[in-house]
Amino acid sequence: MEVDIQELKAGNEQAFRQLMSVHGKGIFNLCLGMIPNREDAEDITQDVFIEAYRHIGTFREGAHIKTWLFRIALNKCYDHIKYFKRQKRHGIMQSLFDKDDNPIELPSNFQHPGIAIENKEHARALYGALASLPENQQTAFTLYEMQGMDYKQIAETMSVSVSAVESLLSRARAGLRKKLHAYYSRNASS
Repeated sequence: MEVDIQELKAGNEQAFRQLMSVHGKGIFNLCLGMIPNREDAEDITQDVFIEAYRHIGTFREGAHIKTWLFRIALNKCYDHIKYFKRQKRHGIMQSLFDKDDNPIELPSNFQHPGIAIENKEHARALYGALASLPENQQTAFTLYEMQGMDYKQIAETMSVSVSAVESLLSRARAGLRKKLHAYYSRNASS
Protein backbone atom coordinates (compact mmCIF):
# COMPACT_ATOMS: atom_id res chain seq x y z
CA MET A 1 0.00 0.00 0.00
CA GLU A 2 1.52 3.29 -1.10
CA VAL A 3 1.05 6.51 0.80
CA ASP A 4 -0.20 9.56 -1.12
CA ILE A 5 2.73 11.99 -1.12
CA GLN A 6 0.48 14.96 -1.93
CA GLU A 7 -1.65 14.16 1.14
CA LEU A 8 1.53 14.01 3.23
CA LYS A 9 2.69 17.36 1.88
CA ALA A 10 -0.74 18.82 2.60
CA GLY A 11 -0.26 17.82 6.27
CA ASN A 12 -2.97 15.14 6.30
CA GLU A 13 -2.61 13.38 9.65
CA GLN A 14 -4.30 10.21 8.37
CA ALA A 15 -1.69 10.00 5.60
CA PHE A 16 1.07 10.23 8.23
CA ARG A 17 -0.56 7.51 10.30
CA GLN A 18 -0.64 5.37 7.16
CA LEU A 19 3.03 6.22 6.49
CA MET A 20 3.94 5.06 10.01
CA SER A 21 1.82 1.94 9.64
CA VAL A 22 3.42 0.98 6.33
CA HIS A 23 7.04 1.83 7.18
CA GLY A 24 7.24 1.88 10.99
CA LYS A 25 8.29 -1.72 11.49
CA GLY A 26 11.02 -1.53 8.82
CA ILE A 27 12.40 1.71 10.29
CA PHE A 28 12.35 0.23 13.80
CA ASN A 29 14.15 -2.93 12.63
CA LEU A 30 16.78 -0.84 10.85
CA CYS A 31 17.32 1.23 14.00
CA LEU A 32 17.47 -1.90 16.14
CA GLY A 33 20.05 -3.36 13.76
CA MET A 34 22.21 -0.26 14.14
CA ILE A 35 21.51 0.43 17.84
CA PRO A 36 20.86 -2.87 19.63
CA ASN A 37 18.83 -1.27 22.39
CA ARG A 38 15.05 -1.53 22.08
CA GLU A 39 14.21 1.73 23.86
CA ASP A 40 16.75 3.75 21.87
CA ALA A 41 15.56 2.15 18.62
CA GLU A 42 11.96 3.07 19.50
CA ASP A 43 12.97 6.66 20.30
CA ILE A 44 14.93 7.00 17.07
CA THR A 45 12.03 5.54 15.08
CA GLN A 46 9.72 8.14 16.57
CA ASP A 47 12.27 10.88 15.77
CA VAL A 48 12.42 9.67 12.16
CA PHE A 49 8.69 10.16 11.69
CA ILE A 50 8.74 13.53 13.47
CA GLU A 51 11.49 14.71 11.13
CA ALA A 52 9.63 13.28 8.13
CA TYR A 53 6.52 15.19 9.18
CA ARG A 54 8.47 18.43 9.59
CA HIS A 55 10.43 18.09 6.33
CA ILE A 56 8.03 16.33 3.97
CA GLY A 57 8.13 19.45 1.81
CA THR A 58 11.75 18.61 0.90
CA PHE A 59 10.81 15.18 -0.41
CA ARG A 60 11.59 14.97 -4.14
CA GLU A 61 8.83 13.78 -6.41
CA GLY A 62 9.83 10.55 -8.13
CA ALA A 63 11.98 9.38 -5.22
CA HIS A 64 10.96 6.44 -3.05
CA ILE A 65 9.51 7.40 0.31
CA LYS A 66 11.01 4.26 1.90
CA THR A 67 14.50 5.25 0.77
CA TRP A 68 13.99 8.78 2.08
CA LEU A 69 12.80 7.47 5.46
CA PHE A 70 15.68 4.99 5.69
CA ARG A 71 18.15 7.77 4.94
CA ILE A 72 16.64 9.85 7.78
CA ALA A 73 16.81 6.78 10.06
CA LEU A 74 20.45 6.11 9.20
CA ASN A 75 21.36 9.72 9.93
CA LYS A 76 19.54 9.55 13.27
CA CYS A 77 21.35 6.30 14.11
CA TYR A 78 24.72 7.79 13.15
CA ASP A 79 23.99 10.83 15.33
CA HIS A 80 23.11 8.53 18.22
CA ILE A 81 26.28 6.47 17.76
CA LYS A 82 28.44 9.61 17.53
CA TYR A 83 26.84 10.98 20.69
CA PHE A 84 27.70 7.85 22.64
CA LYS A 85 31.21 7.74 21.20
CA ARG A 86 31.72 11.29 22.50
CA GLN A 87 30.30 10.21 25.84
CA LYS A 88 32.67 7.24 25.90
CA ARG A 89 35.57 9.65 25.94
CA HIS A 90 34.04 11.12 29.06
CA GLY A 91 33.49 7.74 30.67
CA ILE A 92 29.73 7.42 30.11
CA MET A 93 28.99 4.86 27.44
CA GLN A 94 26.02 2.69 26.74
CA SER A 95 26.92 -0.29 24.61
CA LEU A 96 27.10 -4.04 24.61
CA PHE A 97 30.28 -3.98 26.70
CA ASP A 98 31.10 -2.34 30.00
CA LYS A 99 34.24 -0.28 30.66
CA ASP A 100 36.30 -3.46 31.14
CA ASP A 101 35.12 -4.87 27.79
CA ASN A 102 32.98 -7.47 29.56
CA PRO A 103 29.64 -8.12 27.87
CA ILE A 104 26.73 -6.55 29.70
CA GLU A 105 23.65 -8.63 30.27
CA LEU A 106 21.04 -8.03 27.60
CA PRO A 107 17.42 -7.83 28.72
CA SER A 108 15.77 -11.23 28.96
CA ASN A 109 13.34 -10.18 26.23
CA PHE A 110 16.15 -9.22 23.78
CA GLN A 111 15.10 -10.36 20.35
CA HIS A 112 15.91 -9.00 16.95
CA PRO A 113 13.74 -10.06 14.05
CA GLY A 114 16.63 -9.83 11.60
CA ILE A 115 18.88 -12.26 13.44
CA ALA A 116 17.97 -15.89 14.02
CA ILE A 117 20.43 -16.59 16.81
CA GLU A 118 19.02 -18.18 19.92
CA ASN A 119 22.09 -17.81 22.08
CA LYS A 120 22.56 -14.31 23.49
CA GLU A 121 26.34 -14.78 23.58
CA HIS A 122 26.37 -15.34 19.83
CA ALA A 123 24.16 -12.29 19.32
CA ARG A 124 26.48 -10.21 21.51
CA ALA A 125 29.48 -11.43 19.52
CA LEU A 126 27.78 -10.59 16.25
CA TYR A 127 26.71 -7.13 17.40
CA GLY A 128 30.17 -6.47 18.81
CA ALA A 129 31.80 -7.50 15.53
CA LEU A 130 29.26 -5.52 13.50
CA ALA A 131 29.78 -2.41 15.65
CA SER A 132 33.54 -2.62 15.09
CA LEU A 133 33.14 -2.34 11.30
CA PRO A 134 33.49 1.04 9.61
CA GLU A 135 30.16 2.87 9.55
CA ASN A 136 29.54 2.48 5.82
CA GLN A 137 30.21 -1.28 5.91
CA GLN A 138 27.96 -1.67 8.93
CA THR A 139 25.19 0.24 7.16
CA ALA A 140 25.44 -1.75 3.93
CA PHE A 141 25.47 -5.05 5.84
CA THR A 142 22.50 -4.04 8.01
CA LEU A 143 20.45 -2.88 5.03
CA TYR A 144 21.21 -6.03 3.04
CA GLU A 145 21.09 -8.76 5.67
CA MET A 146 18.61 -7.34 8.18
CA GLN A 147 16.37 -5.23 5.95
CA GLY A 148 16.46 -7.40 2.84
CA MET A 149 17.22 -4.47 0.55
CA ASP A 150 18.76 -5.20 -2.82
CA TYR A 151 22.01 -3.59 -4.00
CA LYS A 152 20.20 -0.88 -5.97
CA GLN A 153 18.04 0.13 -3.00
CA ILE A 154 21.09 0.22 -0.73
CA ALA A 155 23.00 2.33 -3.27
CA GLU A 156 20.10 4.77 -3.42
CA THR A 157 19.73 4.91 0.37
CA MET A 158 23.46 5.41 0.97
CA SER A 159 23.97 7.68 -2.06
CA VAL A 160 26.70 5.45 -3.51
CA SER A 161 27.07 3.32 -6.63
CA VAL A 162 25.94 -0.31 -6.85
CA SER A 163 29.59 -1.38 -7.24
CA ALA A 164 30.43 0.51 -4.04
CA VAL A 165 27.67 -1.46 -2.27
CA GLU A 166 29.13 -4.73 -3.57
CA SER A 167 32.56 -3.70 -2.28
CA LEU A 168 31.21 -2.58 1.10
CA LEU A 169 29.33 -5.85 1.57
CA SER A 170 32.36 -7.90 0.57
CA ARG A 171 34.60 -6.05 3.04
CA ALA A 172 31.93 -6.23 5.77
CA ARG A 173 31.58 -10.00 5.37
CA ALA A 174 35.36 -10.46 5.38
CA GLY A 175 35.69 -8.29 8.49
CA LEU A 176 32.90 -10.12 10.28
CA ARG A 177 34.35 -13.51 9.36
CA LYS A 178 37.73 -12.47 10.74
CA LYS A 179 36.34 -11.00 13.97
CA LEU A 180 33.90 -13.85 14.58
CA HIS A 181 36.54 -16.46 13.76
CA ALA A 182 38.78 -14.88 16.41
CA TYR A 183 35.86 -14.84 18.88
CA TYR A 184 34.95 -18.49 18.30
CA SER A 185 38.59 -19.59 18.33
CA ARG A 186 39.07 -17.87 21.69
CA ASN A 187 35.93 -19.43 23.13
CA ALA A 188 36.67 -22.89 21.75
CA SER A 189 39.98 -22.98 23.60
CA SER A 190 38.35 -21.90 26.89
